[in-house]
Amino acid sequence: MMHERGLGRLAAWAGDVAAFVLPQRCPGCGAAASPARLLCDGCRAAIPRVSFALCARCLARGQARSGCKAHPGHAVWAAWLYDERASRVVHALKYQGRRGLAAGLAFELARVVPPAPRMDLVLAVPLHSARRRERGYNQAGLLAEALAGAIGVPRLEGAVERVRDTRPQARLDPRARRANVAGAFRVKDPDRLEGRNVLLVDDVITTGATFEACLEALGRAGARAAGVALAWAQ
Repeated sequence: MMHERGLGRLAAWAGDVAAFVLPQRCPGCGAAASPARLLCDGCRAAIPRVSFALCARCLARGQARSGCKAHPGHAVWAAWLYDERASRVVHALKYQGRRGLAAGLAFELARVVPPAPRMDLVLAVPLHSARRRERGYNQAGLLAEALAGAIGVPRLEGAVERVRDTRPQARLDPRARRANVAGAFRVKDPDRLEGRNVLLVDDVITTGATFEACLEALGRAGARAAGVALAWAQ
């Protein structure tokens, strides 16, 4: 276990060091790019933006994706549509140890945080402990930390726990994704969240199943919750 944790941390450290030591070219077009942003300004600006809220519950059921008023407590805002450029950023942050990218992504997330109600706390969608040891960090946690600093709201770490490991969601259909994460999350200390406005952060929303499961756990704890994600993979 200690060996796996050490390898994960070493990989994460190596990814950040390599990014700042080696010459950086934008993977989208080959132009010079800042290591803290990965993409050049032109490629970053070309990523399509999302201008409306999604409903995690509707998404999880393959139904209407925006304008839902039937499921309060399930609203999620995404900064980008998940195209090839967004994919490169997410992949570098998530799998290549590029933790330093999170700080530069805070503005993109802050742009889509709903203005009302005022948020009391920022939370992250958790990784299972085994997955976190393997990777060395939780990319959603890095984004949550950066966003909390950008909007001046405290981050509460560990408020939501993943109580069992789940299969990767990428190749599962919507029904299988909902089953995969059903009962996988719980609120560790409900008294700390009851009556609070909380913002839940993740890197990507796809079918909405993970956000739905987490937001429902927060709702059962008495929190008024909403979500933000860096990208929406339609």
